[in-house]
Amino acid sequence: MNEPTLLDRAMAALAALGLDVRATEPPQKKAQLHADAWLRIGKGKGQVDYVVEAKRTLTPETLGAATMQLRHIANTAGRAALLVTDYLTPPMAASLRDQQQQFADAAGNAYLEGPGLMVYVTGRKLQDTRIAPNAGKAYTLTGLKVTFALLCDPELANAPQRAIAAAAGVALGAIPAVLADLQQTGHLLVLAKRRRLNATKRLLDEWALTYARRLRAKTLQATYVAHDFYAWKNWPLDPAQALWGGEPAANLLVNYLTPGVLTIYADKIPPRLLIEKRMTPARGADAGGRVVEWRKPFWGNVPAAARPDTVNPVLVYADLLATGDARCIETAQLVYDEYLARLFPAA
Repeated sequence: MNEPTLLDRAMAALAALGLDVRATEPPQKKAQLHADAWLRIGKGKGQVDYVVEAKRTLTPETLGAATMQLRHIANTAGRAALLVTDYLTPPMAASLRDQQQQFADAAGNAYLEGPGLMVYVTGRKLQDTRIAPNAGKAYTLTGLKVTFALLCDPELANAPQRAIAAAAGVALGAIPAVLADLQQTGHLLVLAKRRRLNATKRLLDEWALTYARRLRAKTLQATYVAHDFYAWKNWPLDPAQALWGGEPAANLLVNYLTPGVLTIYADKIPPRLLIEKRMTPARGADAGGRVVEWRKPFWGNVPAAARPDTVNPVLVYADLLATGDARCIETAQLVYDEYLARLFPAA
């Protein structure tokens, strides 16, 4: 007997709340839109049509990227988007509600809101974990690095594999399998022996979510408390050795968001900076919000960024989403609009 899918379990949990739940056909003009399901949910006259995106094993670090994907699919579909997942903790549920992102999980937690419909349930625990995994492979660490290089330079997709490996900072032998996976999922198109990246916002957001889940934590080398934190723009950061990322990079790119964490990507933290700014190791809450993150670059020879002193906007976007902070997510949208939208269109 087949195990229930994540979508099956979430639908059953909604029905157990006394709601009518049924699958519907997508609007004719939206039939080609990628969606995990189209549902009508409600009670009596309060029926709401949803386009559904299913995501397993969400964490606070991946919630921002998932929310961005849901916003995109809602705008494209022209109807409310419903996030379906296996389990959401009460703080994650509250964060989603604050962002007006509707959800339903397999434990019976849900937030639904529409004409004649209002449901908010949190705190239920997942009792049965027999949920079949979603189809398709999750990105490997190598695959994440290769995809990042392609996102930074979509023209690289048709370059020799040796050039792709150099840009991604991975072994040449890993490239064929990664390209094959990208082609299988429709993110890489091959015609007349020419490769072309199917550069969409969906690919960008999928990468950002998987990056937050599997790779980002591995880049963190150390955290410090720094003197003169709020004068960071005057710090002697040599772009040949270190680059701003995350919140300070976003501030430089879109002139928005006062950084609460200063992210620096460098093979090693510049000794001059450690001495001049009297940096000491951060110890939890003692940092008082004046934390400097040292993160190690994971790429090879990716193209120059929008500014010589910041990492590529693709990484700025992903790091902002990974914070899970509403203002950072808002800023990520600004970075997308200004630097990434023309490369990765939403439709």
